[in-house]
Amino acid sequence: MRALYDTGGGVIDQAVVLWFAAPHSLTGEDVAEFQVHGGRAIVEALGAVLGTLPGCRPAEAGEFTRRAVVNGKLDLTQAEAVADLVAADTEAQRRQALRQYDGALGALCESWRAELLKTLAWAEAAIDFSDEDLPEGVLADTRRAAADVREEIAAHLNDARRGELVREGLFLTVIGPPNAGKSSLVNALAGRDVAIVSETAGTTRDVIEVRLDLGGYAVILADTAGLRAAHEAVEVEGVRRALARAEAADLVLLLLDGSDVNSPQYLPKNMVNKPLLTVWNKADLPWPARRDGLALSLKTGEGLEAVIAAIAAKAKERLDAGGDAPMLTRPRHRLALEEAAAALERAAGVREPELFAEDLRLALRAIGRITGRVDVEELLDTIFRDFCIGK
Repeated sequence: MRALYDTGGGVIDQAVVLWFAAPHSLTGEDVAEFQVHGGRAIVEALGAVLGTLPGCRPAEAGEFTRRAVVNGKLDLTQAEAVADLVAADTEAQRRQALRQYDGALGALCESWRAELLKTLAWAEAAIDFSDEDLPEGVLADTRRAAADVREEIAAHLNDARRGELVREGLFLTVIGPPNAGKSSLVNALAGRDVAIVSETAGTTRDVIEVRLDLGGYAVILADTAGLRAAHEAVEVEGVRRALARAEAADLVLLLLDGSDVNSPQYLPKNMVNKPLLTVWNKADLPWPARRDGLALSLKTGEGLEAVIAAIAAKAKERLDAGGDAPMLTRPRHRLALEEAAAALERAAGVREPELFAEDLRLALRAIGRITGRVDVEELLDTIFRDFCIGK
């Protein structure tokens, strides 16, 4: 413990003072850390004193992480993971961000880059040193290697946006006829009143959204207008929006009134291929027939835990299908890999070695943008290391 003093000699706080010498700090630079008690007055007093020192200023947003990237302590995917860890609201978000911070996605991209660097080095050698004794069939081998990387990237792109959905939230839309209890279900899942509940049919006219943590997964829950043959203009628009939101949703929950003898198992044609949960409300009342689906009473709370568990199971099924494979968590990751895959697809279709090599370079550049490590000198290093040109 050390006493920290203000400019007048008064004690600000008793603190733990740590010194991290470059290059062993997070940023790769010399870093001093003051572990003070967390009161606002202490922090403001210490900041005021530090502000009087030459060259000292408050850090800008994200500046320490940015310096870590510039100094090679983190790649861009790890820097993004720092922000995701800070913003994580659910267990699934925390796990995904931590895997990315540990370098899982960056390591995968670097493995692709390393393979393409080696492939490009051989392709360049075959072009520039065609008179030398290079291994037989070297161009055929490079094409096979590039094709293998293309297939791996394509498989990774075919992930149903799981990583982005974990980070941003799974869209769950509640649909059903009027007075089935949709707004009451949304309120029960949220644990607070977010939607107006009324016995009057057609109360909900617009889509109401609320973000929830259900079973450790981020879910954006939408309450919608009751589905029926509407005639009044505002309700017609509400029904249209409800169907549009359900069509765009990742998961749909169909809520019906189990006590209504005329209650149909309503399922619009455009919802046939959607992951669907069917829940029958008003289990506290007599039912005219057996219902296929989950039974729920929003009046007594009976069956609510089973509904939450079913939603969580659907979310897990959708979002954990990739196992522990690194996920693409941001649109820029997906865009860069799509560009790389397109370049490798073009490379597979050209006969000229020069065009083949150029498409490999474009693929390398696209993959390098994901981690922020794009360096043409690496290609030169690989060429000289593998072929000993000029020996």
